[in-house]
Amino acid sequence: MKFLTETLILGVGALLALLGAAFAKDDLFQAHAWVLFFVLLGSTILLMRKVEVVASNAPPPDTSGYMDGVIRYGVIATLFWGIVGFLVGVIIATQLAFPIANIEPWFNFGRMRPLHTSAVIFAFGGNALIATSFFVVQRTSRARLFGGDLAWFVFWGYQLFIIMAATGYLLGSTQSREYAEPEWYVDIWLTIVWVAYLVVFMGTIVRRKEPHIYVANWFYLSFIITVAMLHIVNNLAVPASFLGAKSFSLFSGVQDALTQWWYGHNAVGFFLTAGFLGMMYYFVPKQIQRPVYSYRLSIVHFWGLIFLYIWAGPHHLHYTALPDWAQTLGMVFSIMLWMPSWGGMINGLMTLSGAWDKLRTDPIIRMMMISIAFYGMSTFEGPLMAIKSVNSLSHYTDWTIGHVHSGALGWNGMITFASLYYLVPVLWKRERLYSLRLVNWHLWLATLGIVVYASVMWVSGITQGLMWREYDSQGYLVYSFAETVAALHPYYVLRTLGGLMYLSGALIMVYNIYKTIRGDIREEAPMGAPAQAVPAE
Repeated sequence: MKFLTETLILGVGALLALLGAAFAKDDLFQAHAWVLFFVLLGSTILLMRKVEVVASNAPPPDTSGYMDGVIRYGVIATLFWGIVGFLVGVIIATQLAFPIANIEPWFNFGRMRPLHTSAVIFAFGGNALIATSFFVVQRTSRARLFGGDLAWFVFWGYQLFIIMAATGYLLGSTQSREYAEPEWYVDIWLTIVWVAYLVVFMGTIVRRKEPHIYVANWFYLSFIITVAMLHIVNNLAVPASFLGAKSFSLFSGVQDALTQWWYGHNAVGFFLTAGFLGMMYYFVPKQIQRPVYSYRLSIVHFWGLIFLYIWAGPHHLHYTALPDWAQTLGMVFSIMLWMPSWGGMINGLMTLSGAWDKLRTDPIIRMMMISIAFYGMSTFEGPLMAIKSVNSLSHYTDWTIGHVHSGALGWNGMITFASLYYLVPVLWKRERLYSLRLVNWHLWLATLGIVVYASVMWVSGITQGLMWREYDSQGYLVYSFAETVAALHPYYVLRTLGGLMYLSGALIMVYNIYKTIRGDIREEAPMGAPAQAVPAE
């Protein structure tokens, strides 16, 4: 019977979640077990409706072509979680500007902020990486995804991780570790899903019919393997109880801080950089219809990035109890990272060499170029902020927030949007997107939103840093912390406006993709068409 095994597994999972809720050692674990129970029960009921008897003489399913069904679901999930993440970002920006918007206890800033970061990084970015990597590895290997329905397990298992992580944040069940907040039982589930992801991706490369492994797959594979290592080491913990939410890290003190920021910075380096560079190296040449500018440079870019990034984490711990040599090591490797990073940026931008005229007519290419430009700017600013003298001003201020968002929204967001605009007509076999004009609206709303956001955060951050270090002739601080917060209010309001602009662009994209999937095509003049001459009176 079709789907019988999957339905039974979900039903058993729902029963175990119910038992977990019944015998939970604390209220947080019990609440989370109830969430899991209802999610699995609902999934079981939905799947039961699909169970059907398959005749013994029925032909086997066709497995000759590419496995694109899971990628279509991945595209939809990416768009959905993107809107959720951007919306929560606007909400928490509003909460900082207007504290009355905090709703206790579940929807205050302390619980909504990790919800925002995880929704944008892991839900939006993670689904984009899984979907695009499945698409790219099949096309560049000329092989169907390995493992049969294992790819579907990766997709749905990852959605379950997102739901469990997000509800855990709102309930208050977290480890309070940056970018690694979910508790031990959610971490174990993610490890299982991630290993399955590695098996699917690596198995597809092993069974490839194309002898050469294209460089995009190098970046995707390094992202998958390194994130697995980072996740496991950083989340090594001992649960206080098998049926309780609380756990205790195996590390403590300075070692715990160093492990956390070895993980935190390399989550940026491999999840938000290496994975999305795989996206860049495939979709930019495809959209431009030209080969990558320098394949040799792409290999140098890859190995330079892989060897240097892993050592840069200690720059997050300047002027702390971390040994000075470790702080300096992180600073030096961060500065060295500027070279391979800009090598990749130059490679991406110069792929358009000889076809610059396409910038006038194709807003998707324009979006790709803006994303690569933001990649270059962020990877210049990052090493700059890692220098100790600069870090003494920038650390703990909004300058860091501006830097993170120029990278996440400018580089990761824009390259994802452009890749999805390429993917959707291909996956749903449509002639073209519903509207290129709407892509242009999205492009400029998103770009202006990032510029407003990052600019006001730079001003806000430098203002903060200077006010915090202002002393009078007696050696006392001139400004109280409350005075610095009051001085930043206009910038926080403007930040909210920038976030709203970015969210508005994403909503336009959702509408455009929806109409494209439906098969609609909007009648509009081609982009870059010269305006009709009007005779003089």
